[in-house]
Amino acid sequence: MTALVRYRLTTLLLSQRYLAPLLLFTALVTVLTSNDTGPLTAAHAASGLAMLLAATWLTMALAGLDDPPHRAVLTAATGGHRRLTTGTVLAALAACLPLTALGLLLPLLVGDHSPAAADLLLGAEAQLTCACTGAAVGVLTARPVVRRQGHGLLLALALLLVLTLGKGLPPVNLLLTRLSGHHRSADLVGSTALLLALAGALLGTAAVVGQAVAVRRD
Repeated sequence: MTALVRYRLTTLLLSQRYLAPLLLFTALVTVLTSNDTGPLTAAHAASGLAMLLAATWLTMALAGLDDPPHRAVLTAATGGHRRLTTGTVLAALAACLPLTALGLLLPLLVGDHSPAAADLLLGAEAQLTCACTGAAVGVLTARPVVRRQGHGLLLALALLLVLTLGKGLPPVNLLLTRLSGHHRSADLVGSTALLLALAGALLGTAAVVGQAVAVRRD
């Protein structure tokens, strides 16, 4: 599995399809947290929203790297659809890890904050929650689940709107609502960990659905 994840990440780097989501993430976090002197929870909300978009884009890019003939060869070489889907998901999450570090660092550079350990832990949890959710959306809207890129993009946008704007809907809207309130980071660490677990379960379910669709279509 390690070799497969490394291969997927190397292919992504060589294709340079990571540049657009990276620039989007950096721009959003910088603009939304620039000159911010308020609580870091609001900055974590901005970083989480940026991560949601970037993770979706990265996952769709990874899943769409291969045309059908190449995907068939890769599926056979890796041992089946389940391993290929798992490798793609793990590669997407691995690509989000540097963004998580960037999302923690940028608000400190462009704003005025004195972070505590709880602030950094909460920020990491929030971004990883959004990364898992974005990866789930990406798996369900990319090939082979949705064969046409235009249709996949529209479906991804619709799902992202529901996840972010659906009032009280976990994990994303509920997370952003809590982070935007006037709370101490230490008070939100436990509840955000539960949302992270929920996002992980959502990603696992999406991966199973994506694998089932791939098996049926092939």
